[in-house]
Amino acid sequence: MSNAKQILAMLRSRAEGDDEQFYSIALQIAAAEARQGRRATAEELRAAVEAARSGSGSSVPIQFAKPRGDLEGVIEHRDPRYVLKDVVLDSRLRDRIDDLVQQQARRDWLREHGKVPSRRVLFLGPPGSGKTMSAEALAGQLRLPLFVIRLEALITRYMGETAAKLRLIFDETAKRRGVYLFDEFDAVGGRRSATNDVAEMRRVLNSFLQYMEEENATDSVVVGATNHPELLDKALLRRFDLVLTFDMPSDDEIKRIVTTGLRPFKSVRLAWTKIIPAAEGLSQAEISKAAEDAVKAAILEERNSVTTDQLLRRLLDRREMQEAFSNTKSG
Repeated sequence: MSNAKQILAMLRSRAEGDDEQFYSIALQIAAAEARQGRRATAEELRAAVEAARSGSGSSVPIQFAKPRGDLEGVIEHRDPRYVLKDVVLDSRLRDRIDDLVQQQARRDWLREHGKVPSRRVLFLGPPGSGKTMSAEALAGQLRLPLFVIRLEALITRYMGETAAKLRLIFDETAKRRGVYLFDEFDAVGGRRSATNDVAEMRRVLNSFLQYMEEENATDSVVVGATNHPELLDKALLRRFDLVLTFDMPSDDEIKRIVTTGLRPFKSVRLAWTKIIPAAEGLSQAEISKAAEDAVKAAILEERNSVTTDQLLRRLLDRREMQEAFSNTKSG
């Protein structure tokens, strides 16, 4: 028979409308049945959970309420707009993310054998290299909501308040299955030995390291993303299951980004020998926006295609914006 505490937890999750927690406990019971040799019962339970999940018919099957109370303003709930095919990634990076997706999608199988899926991921790379979009696409691929941690609301000047809010966030990951994104993660994960550090932020980092080690029945995915890996405390590397590096687009990736960005418009014999040099040094986000700007111009001019010159002009605009921003920072 199933543990009475598990039945009680299932009833509570049902009363709270937390379907994913309900399913997670059911899968834990199935795994326990399998370990005790009752594989037919385990398979029946797993099949029932899969049937219940698929019956939702939603692109994001579990519709969570927006965070309330102490978490209101700290966690922003977003419905993913992308899946992984919408993001241009090099093959090595895509393979590692696909492996994460497979582990998450079959997490009940792993738990049946006493293993847990990878769920703690660190994205490193320059601004605009696709880190945030990839986190959103990961949530979309897993058909889970994306929860973005707003660091300006998380980090406060009051003693102990930031660590207390961090505790609430990790409690939430254990209750509500989703992808939780800590963007600009270096604000939380900065080196404890940094000269401009204060005791409070060291306590916050120590708390974060501790919370990352805790078990999580929902297998929520925690993603940290940063443009400044050199600022991170080295102890973090041991806490993440995956550390993935995002680079600026290669020549082949520039072609794919432009081609994707121009859809559904036609491109009239684009001169890649001109476009690729013009796009080098620009981020994936900047190239995508240049292609989008070219499409907008074509729509307003009532054309059904984009030419090389029109795209080059938009890429030049983006490069000038980049240089202007760089000059402003250095000044």
